[in-house]
Amino acid sequence: MGHQTEQIVRRKLSDEVFARLKAMITSGELQPGDEMPSERELMERFGVGRPAIREAMQALAGMGLVVISHGERAKVLELTAQSIFRQMDMTAKIMLAKSSDTLEHLKSARIFFERGMAREAALKSDAKDIASLREVLERQHASLGDAEAFIAADMEFHTRIARISRNPIYIAVSEAMLAWLKEYHTEMLIWTGKEKFTLAEHEEIITCLEAGDPDAAEQAVLKHLERSRALYAAK
Repeated sequence: MGHQTEQIVRRKLSDEVFARLKAMITSGELQPGDEMPSERELMERFGVGRPAIREAMQALAGMGLVVISHGERAKVLELTAQSIFRQMDMTAKIMLAKSSDTLEHLKSARIFFERGMAREAALKSDAKDIASLREVLERQHASLGDAEAFIAADMEFHTRIARISRNPIYIAVSEAMLAWLKEYHTEMLIWTGKEKFTLAEHEEIITCLEAGDPDAAEQAVLKHLERSRALYAAK
């Protein structure tokens, strides 16, 4: 039997351009906030046509490395945990919309994550953190009856607990999970009088954090999220 030929396919020009542009960013030649060179400059520098430059630039934008705005030069983006998760937003929402199993998995993952965040916060929170949580809770009280504002304050309360960790990846994960779940936060919450429970449970969580008791804080968060779990349903 003859050997099967294993052709090495010549890379597309745009792939080569993409690799060069990416190297300009990763090497630090271009910093976050810098403008990318113009299409014309790049065409001259690499000796390629405009389509290859455009394709490579679109690929960089798709990865969240640059932002392209109409009529302006592409800019190099600051890569943060938040910007990386934002890249996944659309795909995550589509995946969740297609599968109720995935939604259940996300709810479980969120509870697992929030329990850990509560423990961290109980060990790390200072008076300023507690005051900041109380301020969000007051805003949530004040927005009773306004579904949008109430849910926004609810999400902020949980993200602020993650912020106490001072770990940007935890903060970004918290924001991403809440943003994905928000798609499924049904409005029934506002008409069933359940908000009063939410407010009381948030109050209890703050008390446990203030006492610096990780076990009590974890239990308070667990009780709160297990009860409100049913409020996230596929539409």
